Amino acid sequence: MAYQKRITYLIVLDSLIMCLGLIIAIILSGYDFEKINVEQFLLILIILMVSYFSGALFQKLYYKAWEYASIGELIAILKAVSFSIVITSFIYILFYHELNIRLLLLIWMILLLFIGGSRFVWRIYKESQSQRKENFKNTLIIGAGIAGTMVVRQLLHNNGETILKPIAFIDDDSFKQKLSILGIPVVGTSKDILDVVKKYKIEHIVIAIPSATNKQLTHIHQECAKSGIHTQTIPMLEDIMVGKVSINNFKDIEVEDLLGREPISLNMASISKYISNKTVLVTGAGGSIGSEICRQISKFHPKKLVLLGHGENSIYLIDMELKNKYKDSIETIPIIADVQDRTRIFEVMEHYKPNVVYHAAAHKHVPLMENNPCEAVKNNVFGTKNVAEAADQYNVETFVMISSDKAVKPPNIMGATKRTAEMIIQRLNVKSRTKFVAVRFGNVLGSRGSVIPLFKKQIKAGGPVTVTHPEMVRYFMTIPEASRLVIQAGALAKGGEIFVLDMGEPVKIVDLAKNMIELSGHTVEEIGIKFTGVRPGEKLYEELFNNEETNSKQVFPKIFVGNIDVNHSEELDYFLKNFSEMSVAEVKEYILSIANNRRLKLKKKLLQKF
Repeated sequence: MAYQKRITYLIVLDSLIMCLGLIIAIILSGYDFEKINVEQFLLILIILMVSYFSGALFQKLYYKAWEYASIGELIAILKAVSFSIVITSFIYILFYHELNIRLLLLIWMILLLFIGGSRFVWRIYKESQSQRKENFKNTLIIGAGIAGTMVVRQLLHNNGETILKPIAFIDDDSFKQKLSILGIPVVGTSKDILDVVKKYKIEHIVIAIPSATNKQLTHIHQECAKSGIHTQTIPMLEDIMVGKVSINNFKDIEVEDLLGREPISLNMASISKYISNKTVLVTGAGGSIGSEICRQISKFHPKKLVLLGHGENSIYLIDMELKNKYKDSIETIPIIADVQDRTRIFEVMEHYKPNVVYHAAAHKHVPLMENNPCEAVKNNVFGTKNVAEAADQYNVETFVMISSDKAVKPPNIMGATKRTAEMIIQRLNVKSRTKFVAVRFGNVLGSRGSVIPLFKKQIKAGGPVTVTHPEMVRYFMTIPEASRLVIQAGALAKGGEIFVLDMGEPVKIVDLAKNMIELSGHTVEEIGIKFTGVRPGEKLYEELFNNEETNSKQVFPKIFVGNIDVNHSEELDYFLKNFSEMSVAEVKEYILSIANNRRLKLKKKLLQKF
């Protein structure tokens, strides 16, 4: 094998160095080499070699990659050589009752010089080989910390794997300015990026600050964008640590990196307690949120994971993904079913008797539901009612419903159906042993139907990017963030709560469009932004709580629960009972009135029907 040959070559090299070193040391000590006792010479050489190789084995010198040699490797050589000299001295005294300190010091220095030098000569050779590239790109590394140093070390010793050549560091730490790290100078702070790019003829930028907040990353990226230079960032540290990727597997910056917040730190113990070794059912398991919930849940090793969804292909994909990853440690059960099919839902619930249910199945597209209000009600209201009542009947411990910030003062059908679904599970919670809770999301970056895929498609086509209104703002969260909130809410559930994430400051959709255009390597002028007007049912801004929910309290870092006024209205009962006989216009009016708690107006209409 290659590594065995390598070890053999190094042992032979070190043996020759020790033999030559001993001869040189004897000559430099003033001995007449021709008068040296051969037996004494061989004894010293054998003791020296045995003790050195023992020390080298202990220091693992023959398993080190010498093309990356640094001060740590030199210290290991120092220890091994020093160990051999000490052992040789001890045995020499034992045999000859004398000690030539000058000779031993010379041997020590010569071995250190020759053995250490041979390794560093190899490193210098490999560096010169890796830098003999005609098409390399001058690369600026932003961040002169541990991660940045690792990136530079990898690029300097890439052996032809990349054409990136580190030229300079940028770092906001004033103590690092004008320092040289691995021969690469720190030449300024983030405000100097544009000047540094011009001065050093930078052709590529790598951001190597894994500890940077999203706000800091956004600021740095904006400065890099002004230069027009392709900018990448290093992978997540957790992916590097588990060996999923290498430090130099750079990735393009995504809009999620700029708009997401710092990830929620989960209470692992509480989550594990209510998920581990339990049966968990997820509706809408093939969707963007549902599938990510399944991935996150799997980390806590449930006994069974029931994947329920209407789409055959999406359920197949998430089932295969989890089976491949977790093999036999988790039993995944794919179920094709529609939440509107009450009989089927009750059959599934009776057969698998889940301990926890995550209800993610829903229609969520605002303009589309505005034109299809009856379908929205069937899926979002009656679908939720079916799953929730089945959970109640079969004694599910915890039921978590995925809601939306659009359920707050909803002017649209989608939001109204979500608020009505919240009311249904809140009412069930009063009389059920099951803990029913809801979690309100903002807009989820990258989910199906969100603006991100649409903007990407429009940019790829050459533009323009369509935005409804220049003042349109939304709260945003990432798919993993939304999924973690759902899981944590289940652990916090006491019953009846509506959990809301502190989603920070809302983002203007037009700013999102501009960021995506710049991330794609274009300018706003090249692609263009077209304002199309507010669509039916849309608000310029979203809210997190209704008026009666404003006395919210924080129950976990970044998680709040509203002070909910539960509406057990007769209007809701009437609507659920008579929905099938209503016209489309009546469905719209009733669902919006119920969701917005417009009781008096609705009661007058009810009286007219009696």
